[in-house]
Amino acid sequence: MGADDGAQWRERQRRAVRAHAAADARERAAEQAEAAELVARFAAEAARRGLRADRLTATGHDGRGRYRTRITGWYVDRARSRAVDADGRFYLLTVPPGLRSRLLGADPPPSAPPLVVGRGGRDGESVPLAVLLNRRLEAGDDWR
Repeated sequence: MGADDGAQWRERQRRAVRAHAAADARERAAEQAEAAELVARFAAEAARRGLRADRLTATGHDGRGRYRTRITGWYVDRARSRAVDADGRFYLLTVPPGLRSRLLGADPPPSAPPLVVGRGGRDGESVPLAVLLNRRLEAGDDWR
């Protein structure tokens, strides 16, 4: 194998890696768009059904303490760690703990919703986002 063959092989490998990364990015974008549509439909249906929207709270990254937020919406899991606001945005309700957040409240940013909640988690319990949102809608205001 000459120097030219090695350079050509490396270039083919670089192109293959870039193509793979681009395909992966397209797949992630398509999944995020589909999940965002599910979340938007959930918010519209929750409002249509008259589900009571709550002022949401977040938990510190360390798992201790609850922090007020300015977000009004619906928790979509029993752990109250994921929620959808009235505008159809998805939130992971964990924030850095701190005195400022304790006193003034926390502002977690909206997150890109996953199509499968809990995928890759250690406990092995994952659930499709559509199922999670549907469970929440079916439970109505009795959900806690």
